[in-house]
Amino acid sequence: MSKQDKTNVMRTLERLKIPYREHFYGDTGAISGVDVAAVLGEDPRRAFKTLVTVGKSRNHYVFMIPVAEELDLKKAAASVGEKALEMLKSKELLPLTGYVHGGCSPIGMKKQFRTVIHETAADFDTIMFSAGKIGCQVECSLTDLRKALPVEQADVIV
Repeated sequence: MSKQDKTNVMRTLERLKIPYREHFYGDTGAISGVDVAAVLGEDPRRAFKTLVTVGKSRNHYVFMIPVAEELDLKKAAASVGEKALEMLKSKELLPLTGYVHGGCSPIGMKKQFRTVIHETAADFDTIMFSAGKIGCQVECSLTDLRKALPVEQADVIV
């Protein structure tokens, strides 16, 4: 992969001297996170999807959960002290974060939002998440991810 092919996420990790592995699944037809994990031969429990929500306060929050799981909006709201949360509408994702649906990464959003990762991330040496582009994932440790952005842990899945 050439330097110009690197995503902003990869450049950010490199600038922060955070070790990572890149995974490409570009022409495989994989769409869901579960499909992506399968194509890459990885455990779906350590492959995380990035979800953006909006609270009653109109504040935005990012949640990272295993790809096979579903966000529990009540648990998620409680974890950030909101009365209620709803998923961000798909059409609002790109203008808010700079990322498209299916290629959203917690690293490198236009604005850094409070980020909560499901507590099972701590069970693995490394976790995978979007590199900010459909067809590309990055893998690093939770400890290293915390060097790139503040991440809280909570039980936020159904």
